[in-house]
Amino acid sequence: MKEIMTIIRRHEVPKTKKAFEDAGYPALTIQSVEGRGKQGGIGGWAAEVDPELNAVMSKELFDETKFNWIPKRLLTIIVQDDQVDDVVKVIIKANQTGHVGDGKIFVCPLTEVLRVRTGETGKEAVI
Repeated sequence: MKEIMTIIRRHEVPKTKKAFEDAGYPALTIQSVEGRGKQGGIGGWAAEVDPELNAVMSKELFDETKFNWIPKRLLTIIVQDDQVDDVVKVIIKANQTGHVGDGKIFVCPLTEVLRVRTGETGKEAVI
């Protein structure tokens, strides 16, 4: 099994949730997070919603309204090994704009999963 974590723009969550549901992956955890990539932040809240604004904002305005820690959403989903490629494609299709800030995807191995209520382990604990 694998844990897939993806960090995406806040306003892309509804579209991403729908894409997961349409692909047959309804189970999902969502967290509010803040962070930044190597660009070191963005110029104002509007630049996060419309990344093309970063290219047209003046240097002075960018410096005055820059967010060093950008609000994002962290989505986590647990899948079987053979489902990883499908889930990654779903995430990319729903979030890829070609602009800085489209997000990141992390795929991590899981050594064990347990369902607290029943004591089920492994695949049965996830289904």
